[in-house]
Amino acid sequence: MKLYGLLTAVLLVLLISSCEKDVLTQLPVERTDLSDIFNPKDKEGTLIEEYLAGVYAQLPTGFNRIGNNLLDAGTDDALSGNISVTAVDKFKTGQWGPSDLPENPWVACYSAIRRANILLANIGSSGIPDLRKDAIRFQARALRSIFYFELVKRWGGVPLLGDKVFGLEDDLQLARNSRAECVDYILSECEFLKDKLPATLTAGELGRISKGTIFALKSRLLLYEASPLYNPSNDLLKWQAAAKAADDLIKLNSYSLETNLSTLFTTRSNKEFILAYQQADNTTIESLNEPPGYKRGGQGQTNPTQNLVDAFPMANGKGIDEPGSGYSAADPYKNRDPRFYLTIFHNGYSWLGTPVETFTGGKNNTRIGIGTGTKTGYYMRKFMTTSGSATGFSNATHNFPIFRYAEILLNYAEAQNEQLAAPDASVYKAVNDIRKRAGITVLLTAGSLSKEQMRTMIRNERRIELAFEEHRFWDIRRWKIAETVLNGTLKGMKITMNPDKTLSYDPNMVVQTVTFDAARMYLYPVPYLEIQKNSALVQNQGWN
Repeated sequence: MKLYGLLTAVLLVLLISSCEKDVLTQLPVERTDLSDIFNPKDKEGTLIEEYLAGVYAQLPTGFNRIGNNLLDAGTDDALSGNISVTAVDKFKTGQWGPSDLPENPWVACYSAIRRANILLANIGSSGIPDLRKDAIRFQARALRSIFYFELVKRWGGVPLLGDKVFGLEDDLQLARNSRAECVDYILSECEFLKDKLPATLTAGELGRISKGTIFALKSRLLLYEASPLYNPSNDLLKWQAAAKAADDLIKLNSYSLETNLSTLFTTRSNKEFILAYQQADNTTIESLNEPPGYKRGGQGQTNPTQNLVDAFPMANGKGIDEPGSGYSAADPYKNRDPRFYLTIFHNGYSWLGTPVETFTGGKNNTRIGIGTGTKTGYYMRKFMTTSGSATGFSNATHNFPIFRYAEILLNYAEAQNEQLAAPDASVYKAVNDIRKRAGITVLLTAGSLSKEQMRTMIRNERRIELAFEEHRFWDIRRWKIAETVLNGTLKGMKITMNPDKTLSYDPNMVVQTVTFDAARMYLYPVPYLEIQKNSALVQNQGWN
């Protein structure tokens, strides 16, 4: 059975399990009797596949997963379109802590880890062939490693459970392992699994873990470890290891950039996605994020900032402030990087055959539904399809990329640039491959940028290429720039229609004051309820 079909079947189960009080002791809710799932007489393994799908279903779902908002709305790239302050907005206003975490996957990750451990402990009793048992074991261990990474990037060191399946009789006062121990554990699992998982997947295995997934996880983990937040002494060996991990994946020759960026996120299978969260076709992205003012009833939840818009260069590759870019403040959306038009709804953008109006009083900038029109002058365009009619949405494919090849190229470019005195040809190639696919007309010339200039270029490329894919939130932390970009104000575009029907643009409209406490906010606080249940947990520095 295809994985995304199984995921739909276990959604109700996951909702129930998320309400359990103690994640380390909860019983599997798919079946109260494990012998039903891991039955020696069962040669088909249907229930085992369903159980495994329950582990896959805990992978990051992306999109509007935090109170109908994107995680990127907790960065300098976007605001929630809601009238009131939402949970994710608190990441920018500093109003979060151990008892009020805007997103908190601690329970979900440990639930998934426990499920994986139950599977590993019991699959030997099933009646399926040994080769299939091994394939499932390797997937479970790979998934478990991903969930540990999700914990580590938020909290640092966390309790490592090994293969242990805890019961009510066990001592659950578990201390946190160090971050280094957690990283070493994930890397050791990657090393073990790298040759155990298939290099290619069949159509029926869509959405499952492959060899490339393990390489991608290792690449991202080592890139984070080499970054300023975790590498304050700038140990070049860490950058070297990160560059090699990305290069190892590139040399697999299993993935490449899709030519058509406009359909990348609306096709279920493509050569760029290494691992994507597979879900049934739906209308969620459009209904939550399409600009209000159309008869289809979009809510305009995600409002990109002017800060993000200004990051997109012109089609010739030059930044909007660079001499010779051709940027015009009187016509600010003309001749921009083609990715801009696939990412941002702006005034004048043609959608459903009519231009978007985000000027003051425009049809897409008035109080409709739960929002107040756009707060910034923009709405998110990325991920959407035009499927449906002028009056209603229809189901369409939307797959959230957990790992995709464009990220790996940028991982390599960043790490390779940092370990060298000046960027070499391989760095230029990786960046140019991304920009060429995007439609940039003039590529970078080898030797034209210093190490510092290339660093700025790569960071900006990550921001715009990977926009709304849950990278910016973690990038500004690992680069240790959150204290800069999230202290001050975020801006939007105020557009005024003049009596003669011309438009005036003011890109300096302040839309939100933001604050970030560098003494504590680079890591999440351990949730208050977890510390209450487990007195051996030590809180992260600065959080009470």
